[in-house]
Amino acid sequence: MKYDVTVIGSGPGGYVAAIRCAQLGLKTAIIEKYNVLGGTCLNVGCIPSKALLDSSEHYHNAAHAFKDHGIELENLQVNLQQMIKRKGEVVKSNNDGIAFLMKKNKIDTYYGLGSFVSKNKIKVTGTDGKEQEIETEKTIIATGSKPSTLPFLPVDKKRIITSTEALSLTEVPKNLIIIGGGVIGLELGSVYARLGTKVQVVEYMDSIIPTMDRALGKELQRILKKTLKFDFFMSHKVTGATNEGETVKVTAENPKGETVTFEGDYVLVSVGRKPYTEGLGLENAGVQLGERGMIAVNDHLETNVPGIYAIGDVVRGAMLAHKAEEEGVLVAEQIVGQKPHINYNLIPGVVYTWPEVAGVGLTEEQLKEQGRAYKTGSFPFKASGRAKASGDTDGFVKVLADKETDEILGVHMIGPRIADLIAEAVTAMEFRASAEDVARMSHAHPTFAEAMKEACLAATENRAIHI
Repeated sequence: MKYDVTVIGSGPGGYVAAIRCAQLGLKTAIIEKYNVLGGTCLNVGCIPSKALLDSSEHYHNAAHAFKDHGIELENLQVNLQQMIKRKGEVVKSNNDGIAFLMKKNKIDTYYGLGSFVSKNKIKVTGTDGKEQEIETEKTIIATGSKPSTLPFLPVDKKRIITSTEALSLTEVPKNLIIIGGGVIGLELGSVYARLGTKVQVVEYMDSIIPTMDRALGKELQRILKKTLKFDFFMSHKVTGATNEGETVKVTAENPKGETVTFEGDYVLVSVGRKPYTEGLGLENAGVQLGERGMIAVNDHLETNVPGIYAIGDVVRGAMLAHKAEEEGVLVAEQIVGQKPHINYNLIPGVVYTWPEVAGVGLTEEQLKEQGRAYKTGSFPFKASGRAKASGDTDGFVKVLADKETDEILGVHMIGPRIADLIAEAVTAMEFRASAEDVARMSHAHPTFAEAMKEACLAATENRAIHI
């Protein structure tokens, strides 16, 4: 078979790229290593984790908040097996949806390991060992990433686990140790903490979610300690872990250089992700790797080999599903001669804990480092009528604007439904809105979104109404 474009990998970047290529009239194929479509995000990442986050949040609210609402329950119990079963059903529904989209857009799907034979030839090796070759004019590599590990801490997938195993535990741990205070660890830690697990986070840095505005990490740490009884051990360097059979022991150096020990049922190693390029046969096509094992690309996401592109977690930049999607569309449109553009500064980051956390644009730390004159406006959810009504009063919205022009430079939020609210900030910043622009927009009352308006008012000559 001959194709205009072949996409290797069917995660958010890959399947979106394939669909956009097909929409543009290109004969398209997609190759997926596993027997289902969707990649890490859909199968062992974004979607299953959100399913478990929702289920555990329902339980936590029933146990701790329903009584305040006049709802009284007896014999409340956790059925972890049903939670895991529902998670699987959510994943399968999405798997089926992507398969439908491939058929709808007349995209040929190949299941097996895709590897380059040469620049324009790709071999697909099925799980049964059978091989077939296809020819392609252009290729988009979208093979994503996998969990990073520590060389001195081997993952056994039994007691020392990654996020993949944490999504399918058969019991609620009594004590879960999380190595790493980033997004994935905090989300999965929240799932089990809500179900009764004692969670201890051991973090090398002095702040959780360290890539986001520090005010967000500080507030999230406070809230998780208060509401879910998380314990945080910051500035601790993990040195090893041993499986003791029914428990795991973790050793670390504290800020004083002393050796400390943690003991738990499971250890979740959550220290980031690394690009997945194994088995691609990149050397056969002459594709070069860049720093940290990522595929090197230019500003058009094209590799050093003309006609071979790479997107998503396998290239530089934030490892985010929506970033990969935008890159997939960009490459597809470039192939047919269009001139698309991505503003990487305006790709939001989100943490799906409760409260949710999100940020877009420059952080306050980055603005200080640049020496840029800025002003800030903040609005707490404890002053929001809608938040009071729902009982979700933790958190705030923080807006950073240029001191002279009033253009919004960054928005950082922690609170209820923030994962959705951040889109307002992205929209405003894409159109280079000033804080006053947003402040003068009518926001429905009562809504959580009013916090964005009030924060912009606060940044505009301290004009916030409700604080």
